[in-house]
Amino acid sequence: MDKTIIRLSPQHRTAAVETLAAAFSGDPAMAYMMPDAADRQRRLPKLIGWMFDDHLVHGVVLGTPGAEVVTLWRPPGMVHVHAPLTPRSIWRFLGILGPAILRAERVDRAIGRHLPPAEDWFYLRMAGVRPDRQGQGLGGLAIRAGLELAAERGVPSVLETATERNVGLYLRLGYNVISEWDVSRRGPHFWTMTT
Repeated sequence: MDKTIIRLSPQHRTAAVETLAAAFSGDPAMAYMMPDAADRQRRLPKLIGWMFDDHLVHGVVLGTPGAEVVTLWRPPGMVHVHAPLTPRSIWRFLGILGPAILRAERVDRAIGRHLPPAEDWFYLRMAGVRPDRQGQGLGGLAIRAGLELAAERGVPSVLETATERNVGLYLRLGYNVISEWDVSRRGPHFWTMTT
């Protein structure tokens, strides 16, 4: 397996979506948005596919050539950017998320409120390692590559995670917790972290 971290392109889409969907299948935020496991398994690849495509246009996608690890980043100026909600985009999101759309919107709004308000950040939106490749240091390699891009621009990085076991990894990579919060009384708990 080639552990070189590269910018991924449309040719990596299928493998990248498979990796992120598998890595996030048990994520607390995804489980909150799509509580039915079978529904989540069906809808998550569609959501990840949309996110991957969006980051090819508005961000940076880093990973290994085989997409065993994939990270989605938003550069400064794009941290809080969202596609405009048009009737066509609403219809598309309904097709992707179905009944999960309201919970997804609740999570997205909560994340937006807890990210630093300025745009001078390199935002790690998503990082995932294919389950059979976890524990091999791939996540750290891809995140460090993104942190190098942030350093080249002279800006810090920001992320949020709803997975407690990931907090230690991010601490080791130089992030610090700046806030902890809940989406709602029954929603997932998040950690917002910056370098």
